[in-house]
Amino acid sequence: MAANNDPVIIAARRTPIGTRGRALAHLRVEELAAPVIRAALNDAEVTHGAPINVADVILGNCMGPGGNPGRVSALAAGLGHEVPGATVDRQCGSGLAALLDAAAAIRAGDPRMRIAGGVESASTAPVRSINGKGYDKAPFAPAGFIDPEMTRAAEDLAVHDQLSRSRQDEHAARSHARARAALTAGRFTAELVPLGGLEHDDAIGGAERLLTRLPPLFPGGTLTAGTATRIGDGAAALVLAGPGSGPGLGLRASAVTGCDPALPGIGAAGAIQAALDSAGLEMKEIAAFEIVEAFAAQSLAVLDRLGLKDDDPRLSADGGALALGHPWGASGAIAVVRLFSRLVRSGAPAGTFGVAAASIGGGMGIAVVVEVVR
Repeated sequence: MAANNDPVIIAARRTPIGTRGRALAHLRVEELAAPVIRAALNDAEVTHGAPINVADVILGNCMGPGGNPGRVSALAAGLGHEVPGATVDRQCGSGLAALLDAAAAIRAGDPRMRIAGGVESASTAPVRSINGKGYDKAPFAPAGFIDPEMTRAAEDLAVHDQLSRSRQDEHAARSHARARAALTAGRFTAELVPLGGLEHDDAIGGAERLLTRLPPLFPGGTLTAGTATRIGDGAAALVLAGPGSGPGLGLRASAVTGCDPALPGIGAAGAIQAALDSAGLEMKEIAAFEIVEAFAAQSLAVLDRLGLKDDDPRLSADGGALALGHPWGASGAIAVVRLFSRLVRSGAPAGTFGVAAASIGGGMGIAVVVEVVR
């Protein structure tokens, strides 16, 4: 059973993920986040059986326009000016970091419900500049450290771990096949809030048939556009309640760890192991994993370090970010929405465990262990 002081996620919703520049490209961050905040809160009120007074809204975001998207989105969702908001930037782990911040407030003794999640509009992200000169990537490490661009880092990791082109292609194809099967079976329907005319993730199956024919992104390399996730626009929202709530996912344990900034893709492995150690659990006891797939090479490197097989049925069983897309600041929260559907909505029994995790630019990892409560 979940520990008595575990906060519980009682509702979880997300937008479909739109590839950057496509269906959701015209929507600002608050226009992405507000509908899922509202939908998740409505779900929670049905579960709770009464209106909910939200104590805070905490959202992850990496490249937004400033102005505190958490607060702006809370106002846009109609929660009232008395509901505060905050924004967390831990890059690709931002959505999970927001969840951990909300959980920490409840564990500290304030049992009021909170909304946590993430949002990213890569399509409307402003251009950053220094002295009038624009740049795409802020530094993830100071001078003196190797600080590769993420695509370069994935290629370097493939070389470091001797990950073949064929193995990467197979991993991406598996992600697409699982996502296509889930879409056909309707396993995404209950978690999605259709938006901007988009009813499902638009990257599913998009590159699957071309995988073996795509050229490498670097001369002599193994990484291709098909084994790198599509950058996306999207949002996710989770309603977090105090101990003893349910049905839902109790937050059993979490961890944030560091690794070599030159190989940031391995970060999730250390965080997952640390979170499992904190929970007193072993890998074999976990029924469902959702590990953000930024690149096939990065995902495979994490699996190898954890001792998991490439085709482990517990891993992103309905497809991961290689198929669904990757809206940076939202992806960690989307991973938890996926766990909520796979475990709570599917009727998994109380005491079933899941793990959500992400590797993070700059050499970090973040993970959370959840447990079904009924």
